[in-house]
Amino acid sequence: MTRDLGPAAADASSLVWWPADDGWHLAYIAKTPPALVGGYAVLDVAVPVTGPVGEHRNLTAGTTFCPSTLVQVDTGPPLVLVADGLDTAIHRLDPAGPNLVEVSRVDGLATSLTTSRHGDAVAAVVSASYQPGNVHAGPTSGPLRSLTDLRPELRDIRWGAQERLSYQASDGLTLDGLLILPAGRSREDGPFPLVTLVHGGPYERHADRLMLGWHPSGQWLATAGYAVFLPNPRGGQGHGHDFAIRVAGAVGLDEWSDIRAGIDLLIADGVADPDRLGIGGWSHGGFLAAWAVGQTDRFKAAVMGAGISDWGMLAATGEQGPFEAALGGSSGWEGAGPHRHDRLSPISYAAKVRTPVLILHGEDDTNVPVSQAEFFHRALRRFGVEHEYVVYPRENHSIRERNHQLDVLRRTRAWFERWLG
Repeated sequence: MTRDLGPAAADASSLVWWPADDGWHLAYIAKTPPALVGGYAVLDVAVPVTGPVGEHRNLTAGTTFCPSTLVQVDTGPPLVLVADGLDTAIHRLDPAGPNLVEVSRVDGLATSLTTSRHGDAVAAVVSASYQPGNVHAGPTSGPLRSLTDLRPELRDIRWGAQERLSYQASDGLTLDGLLILPAGRSREDGPFPLVTLVHGGPYERHADRLMLGWHPSGQWLATAGYAVFLPNPRGGQGHGHDFAIRVAGAVGLDEWSDIRAGIDLLIADGVADPDRLGIGGWSHGGFLAAWAVGQTDRFKAAVMGAGISDWGMLAATGEQGPFEAALGGSSGWEGAGPHRHDRLSPISYAAKVRTPVLILHGEDDTNVPVSQAEFFHRALRRFGVEHEYVVYPRENHSIRERNHQLDVLRRTRAWFERWLG
């Protein structure tokens, strides 16, 4: 026999279940109803032996953390992995509350949480400021200890000092982020050329982990003498739904102001050289890099990786059309323009761009089709803006082939070296 438990919220995943006094309970993670843009929530459904199924209750309403994974426990309520600012926490679900109870914290980024049958021991992949991802395990209440040493060759590298930042947006909103200083240098040695690297999503975050990867990479640039600013503007993960929903139909506005406030703070503190500023990112970070150079000429170089140039076209051609329309504020078929998304699209400001731009994109990208890069490339060519345009064959939204990943890293650093010195 089957029972209809009602419609799930958007983007539902991570289903778990357990017995309780009032019957069975199911919980899952999904976008906070009814929005398509915003934070994720833990939704709980009571399924009594007889009688009607309960409502899908939001157990994380009003919280300032963001659930990412639910983990089944055989003998009780599930565990929940949550993004909490620059760190990660493990919570236990208490639907009788209803709430989540924190049981331990992990400095930096933890993913791939799994647990023992009774939920008294856990394992996860953990990365801290200067440590790559390794398997950690221990009691659920902590601490977790590393069981693997997967990148021993990295131990001999002198990383740039990584600092946590906390600052205020222009409207008083509390923001966080990271600063990586050039390897072997301190703040007193500044000011330095500064590269701002914006995360994707927008519902992602810069956790306090080792910033080493294939797309614009913080430590990769720090070892070459750059200070690197990794902001967490509104719209991202780790500060609850109310923080994340602020970019719905408003991308590029207050989130750009949040990034600018962090850069201004680093200039005022003597860390950043105002005459040697760069910006870059991938996906939504690529959008914000393209957006920034249409709003100001203060950057001497930019990297637009798999970025969005036109929200209306993305809503029509990307694989997440309704979500992109919610971010951009409209679709092209909503009557005669101009539309909301025109105001929020970097292509609308291409005539103002003076900053040299490196455009990188995967040929087979179905999330942000390569037409987004082509559009921006043609606009920059039309207005005589210095730029390079590179398309990686066989690649989707993330670059997977090793030679292509190395090319992204080398081109990115060479581009900033060319323009920032």
